[in-house]
Amino acid sequence: MRYVLMILALAGVVASALALREHYRTGESPCSINEKWDCGTVNKSPFAVVWGIPIAMIGIAGYLVLGGLAFRRSYPRLLDLTLMSLGFSLYLAHIEKEVLGVWCIYCVISLGIIALMSLLALAVSISQWMRGTRPSY
Repeated sequence: MRYVLMILALAGVVASALALREHYRTGESPCSINEKWDCGTVNKSPFAVVWGIPIAMIGIAGYLVLGGLAFRRSYPRLLDLTLMSLGFSLYLAHIEKEVLGVWCIYCVISLGIIALMSLLALAVSISQWMRGTRPSY
Protein backbone atom coordinates (compact mmCIF):
# COMPACT_ATOMS: atom_id res chain seq x y z
CA MET A 1 0.00 0.00 0.00
CA ARG A 2 2.86 2.35 0.73
CA TYR A 3 3.93 2.43 -2.92
CA VAL A 4 0.42 3.34 -4.06
CA LEU A 5 0.36 6.15 -1.51
CA MET A 6 3.83 7.30 -2.58
CA ILE A 7 2.78 7.39 -6.25
CA LEU A 8 -0.32 9.40 -5.31
CA ALA A 9 1.88 11.80 -3.31
CA LEU A 10 4.13 12.21 -6.36
CA ALA A 11 1.07 12.93 -8.52
CA GLY A 12 0.05 15.54 -5.92
CA VAL A 13 3.49 17.16 -6.18
CA VAL A 14 3.07 17.37 -9.96
CA ALA A 15 -0.45 18.87 -9.70
CA SER A 16 0.74 21.39 -7.11
CA ALA A 17 3.80 22.29 -9.22
CA LEU A 18 1.57 22.96 -12.22
CA ALA A 19 -0.66 25.16 -10.05
CA LEU A 20 2.43 27.00 -8.78
CA ARG A 21 3.50 27.60 -12.37
CA GLU A 22 0.11 29.21 -12.99
CA HIS A 23 0.58 31.38 -9.91
CA TYR A 24 3.74 32.90 -11.40
CA ARG A 25 2.74 32.81 -15.08
CA THR A 26 2.56 36.23 -16.72
CA GLY A 27 0.92 35.24 -20.01
CA GLU A 28 -2.33 33.54 -20.91
CA SER A 29 -3.06 30.39 -18.90
CA PRO A 30 -3.11 27.24 -21.07
CA CYS A 31 -5.79 25.76 -18.83
CA SER A 32 -8.18 28.66 -19.36
CA ILE A 33 -10.89 26.47 -20.85
CA ASN A 34 -13.95 28.71 -20.44
CA GLU A 35 -15.50 31.14 -17.93
CA LYS A 36 -15.92 28.35 -15.33
CA TRP A 37 -12.50 26.68 -15.68
CA ASP A 38 -9.46 28.96 -15.42
CA CYS A 39 -6.41 28.03 -13.35
CA GLY A 40 -4.87 31.46 -13.82
CA THR A 41 -7.81 33.23 -12.20
CA VAL A 42 -7.81 30.86 -9.22
CA ASN A 43 -4.04 30.81 -8.70
CA LYS A 44 -3.67 34.58 -8.96
CA SER A 45 -6.54 35.33 -6.57
CA PRO A 46 -5.95 36.61 -3.02
CA PHE A 47 -7.08 33.18 -1.78
CA ALA A 48 -4.07 31.50 -3.45
CA VAL A 49 -1.63 32.86 -0.84
CA VAL A 50 -1.33 32.25 2.90
CA TRP A 51 1.10 34.44 4.86
CA GLY A 52 2.79 35.40 1.61
CA ILE A 53 3.33 31.78 0.57
CA PRO A 54 1.48 30.38 -2.46
CA ILE A 55 -0.85 27.56 -1.45
CA ALA A 56 0.53 25.51 -4.33
CA MET A 57 3.98 25.67 -2.71
CA ILE A 58 2.48 24.51 0.58
CA GLY A 59 0.85 21.70 -1.40
CA ILE A 60 4.21 20.57 -2.81
CA ALA A 61 5.73 20.48 0.67
CA GLY A 62 2.68 18.72 2.09
CA TYR A 63 2.68 15.99 -0.55
CA LEU A 64 6.41 15.41 0.03
CA VAL A 65 5.73 14.95 3.75
CA LEU A 66 2.83 12.59 2.99
CA GLY A 67 5.03 10.58 0.63
CA GLY A 68 7.68 10.30 3.33
CA LEU A 69 5.13 9.12 5.88
CA ALA A 70 3.86 6.53 3.41
CA PHE A 71 7.42 5.34 2.80
CA ARG A 72 7.94 4.93 6.55
CA ARG A 73 4.54 3.20 6.83
CA SER A 74 3.53 5.71 9.47
CA TYR A 75 -0.14 5.28 8.67
CA PRO A 76 -1.64 6.90 11.79
CA ARG A 77 0.30 10.12 11.14
CA LEU A 78 -0.46 9.86 7.44
CA LEU A 79 -4.15 9.54 8.25
CA ASP A 80 -4.02 12.61 10.52
CA LEU A 81 -2.33 14.76 7.88
CA THR A 82 -4.40 13.53 4.94
CA LEU A 83 -7.64 14.26 6.79
CA MET A 84 -6.44 17.77 7.70
CA SER A 85 -5.33 18.31 4.11
CA LEU A 86 -8.66 17.03 2.82
CA GLY A 87 -10.49 19.50 5.04
CA PHE A 88 -8.35 22.37 3.75
CA SER A 89 -8.82 21.22 0.14
CA LEU A 90 -12.59 21.13 0.62
CA TYR A 91 -12.45 24.66 2.04
CA LEU A 92 -10.51 25.78 -1.05
CA ALA A 93 -13.06 24.05 -3.31
CA HIS A 94 -15.77 26.01 -1.49
CA ILE A 95 -13.85 29.23 -2.23
CA GLU A 96 -13.57 28.26 -5.90
CA LYS A 97 -17.28 27.46 -6.17
CA GLU A 98 -18.92 30.09 -4.00
CA VAL A 99 -16.53 33.05 -3.97
CA LEU A 100 -14.54 32.96 -7.20
CA GLY A 101 -17.06 31.08 -9.33
CA VAL A 102 -14.13 29.57 -11.25
CA TRP A 103 -12.49 26.16 -10.94
CA CYS A 104 -8.85 25.18 -11.37
CA ILE A 105 -8.32 21.76 -12.96
CA TYR A 106 -5.06 21.26 -11.02
CA CYS A 107 -6.84 22.04 -7.74
CA VAL A 108 -9.64 19.61 -8.53
CA ILE A 109 -7.09 16.91 -9.38
CA SER A 110 -5.28 17.63 -6.10
CA LEU A 111 -8.58 17.35 -4.21
CA GLY A 112 -9.20 13.96 -5.80
CA ILE A 113 -5.69 12.79 -4.92
CA ILE A 114 -5.90 13.86 -1.28
CA ALA A 115 -9.39 12.31 -0.97
CA LEU A 116 -8.08 9.00 -2.31
CA MET A 117 -5.01 9.15 -0.05
CA SER A 118 -7.29 9.81 2.94
CA LEU A 119 -9.47 6.80 2.11
CA LEU A 120 -6.45 4.54 1.65
CA ALA A 121 -4.80 5.73 4.87
CA LEU A 122 -8.09 5.16 6.70
CA ALA A 123 -8.41 1.66 5.25
CA VAL A 124 -4.86 0.74 6.27
CA SER A 125 -5.33 2.18 9.75
CA ILE A 126 -8.59 0.28 10.25
CA SER A 127 -6.98 -2.90 8.93
CA GLN A 128 -4.07 -2.54 11.37
CA TRP A 129 -6.45 -1.85 14.24
CA MET A 130 -8.63 -4.88 13.43
CA ARG A 131 -5.60 -7.16 13.22
CA GLY A 132 -4.27 -5.77 16.47
CA THR A 133 -1.10 -4.67 14.75
CA ARG A 134 0.77 -1.96 16.59
CA PRO A 135 0.94 1.06 14.28
CA SER A 136 4.28 2.71 13.65
CA TYR A 137 4.56 6.41 14.37
